[in-house]
This record gives sequence, C-alpha cells and structure tokens, in this order.
Amino acid sequence: MAVNLKGRSFLKLLDFTPREIRYLLDLSRDLKRAKYAGTEQKMMEGKNIVLLFQKDSTRTRCAFEVGALDQGAHVTYLGPSGSQFGKKESVADSARVLGRMYDGIQFRGYKQSDVEELAKHSGVPVFNGLTDQWHPTQILADFLTIEEYKGSLKGLKFVFAGDARNNMGNSLMVGAAKMGMHFVAAAPKELWPDQDLISQCQEIAKETGAVIELSENLQQAATDADVIYTDVWVSMGEAPEVWEQRIKQLKPFQVNAENVKNAKPDFLFMHCLPAFHDLNTEVAQDIYQKFGLTAMEVTDEIFESKHSVVFEEAENRLHTIKAVMVATVGK
Repeated sequence: MAVNLKGRSFLKLLDFTPREIRYLLDLSRDLKRAKYAGTEQKMMEGKNIVLLFQKDSTRTRCAFEVGALDQGAHVTYLGPSGSQFGKKESVADSARVLGRMYDGIQFRGYKQSDVEELAKHSGVPVFNGLTDQWHPTQILADFLTIEEYKGSLKGLKFVFAGDARNNMGNSLMVGAAKMGMHFVAAAPKELWPDQDLISQCQEIAKETGAVIELSENLQQAATDADVIYTDVWVSMGEAPEVWEQRIKQLKPFQVNAENVKNAKPDFLFMHCLPAFHDLNTEVAQDIYQKFGLTAMEVTDEIFESKHSVVFEEAENRLHTIKAVMVATVGK
C-alpha cells in the first residue's frame, strides 16, 4: 500500500507509523541527492507557506525558507513581534485567517496546544517547528544523519544525556521506539520523561523490537553506544534562576571524554544546536562569570572531535523539512 501524506499536519511523531516515518526519511534522502546533483524538481510551485515564530530560530527558519524556495513556493515570515497571534487575536481566529491565504503553516513556539489548535482550525497542513513538548522535524534530521553514517537505525544504541523530559528527550524516545532502536535516557530521575510517555513508548517497542531504558549514570549508559546525543540544559524562555539548579542536576551528565570513554570507538556525537561548548557566545560568557563553567552540556574536545556530526545534522534539517512540505502540500 502506497504512503500518502497529502493534507496531513506534522505535529508529533506519535501521529505517524514507522512506515510513514521511513517514507519521509527516504524522500529526504532522495531530495538531498537531487539538490546535490542539480536535478531537483519543483513540487510546490504556486504554493504559499507562512512561518509563524514565537521563538527566534536559525536552523528551523532557514530550513523552511530555503526548502520552500527550492521547491518553488513563496514564503512569509512572521517573527515574535510580527503578528497578532495569541495577543489581539486568538489561535483559532489566526488559524482561520492564515488557512485562507496559505497552503501550509509552520509554527515554532511554546505550547503544543497552540500548534494542535492551528491544525484543527486552519484547514491546511501545519508543521511543528518546535514546542515545549515536541520537536519532530529535528528527529527526522537526526535519523537521516545517523543512516548516512551507520547505514540503518534498527538496533543501534542511542543515548540521550541531559534533561530527558524536554521536547528533545520526548521526541527522540518516541522516534527511537518507532524505528526499532535501543534508546537510553541518561538523566537524574527527576528529569526523566513522563511515565505515561515511557509506557506508551514501551508498548510501541513491543511491535518494533525497540528497547527503552532509563539510567542515572551516563558512563554506564554510554557503554557500547553507537550515538550519544545531548541538548542545552536550559531551554529558551526559562527563568534565569533555573540555571543554577539545572547545572547542579546535569553537570554529572556532561558529554565529556571521561563520561563517554566506554562508547563504541566509532560513536557519533549529536546535538540539535546551539551548543554551549566554549566561551564564544554572550550566554556562555555570562554562565562562566556566574558559575565558572567553560562548557556546559558538551566539552569542546568532544564537540570538535572526529565523532561530531552536528553540522551534517544541521544541514539535514533542510532536506527533511523539505520532505515534510513536499509530502504534505506538494503536487
């Protein structure tokens, strides 16, 4: 049976079967090859896409803009102060307005309920560019990158180190369960994913052959790991006072040479970026002045090592996001 995603919204990976995720990954690969070969066919000519951002972005915005333009679509960017969304106009009303003007809506913001409501009322596909709960487009880019280096996903040991109950921890656990991977969340117990979601992923794992584990020790979790992944310790929009608490909780889970010494010799290091691996940003300088840290979630030694594929991963945001748009609103 052919996979047909026309008209579908892309809100979270729980909404998609392993076969549908595989279709999107294969389409991403094909679109990437075509772009490199100069043979890409424009499947979105005459389409209009709006990018609605409550949070600023580098990779998500650029990937949606370049991907849409590569495919012949027109793009409107509405930044955090560029519309009345959620301020003078409700989410539902904004959805009904935008759905009459655009063929697809990208949303990057805070509440998952907002992107769900956009999809409910707009009448066109809605793409989740990130919410506090889920980050599904990032996981497609991550998995495409892993396949490029490892050949496949099934059975690989994938370790996520850090705040495992954030949007990345949630999304990676679901993606790993769907694709038959061995997923380990290495985090303090209070930062483990919600138990209901863990149970849901364990049920999915029974069908796919995946393994879902949780650990409070990164060194143990990293033993024989094929992939080690981390993310920032404090998300955009969280209060400044959160930093001290989160650093205390997560410092033992920093991806450094000692903590990953038992991983496979050819393990991949991944990060969705931006990463605080040195002192070359304003935020990093501020953290250094307050807490004396020269790196946070990953050391510069690991970030700049032969294991790091973070920039290939970043590029693949373009190809996977393009695939989502082509599959849902393309000709």
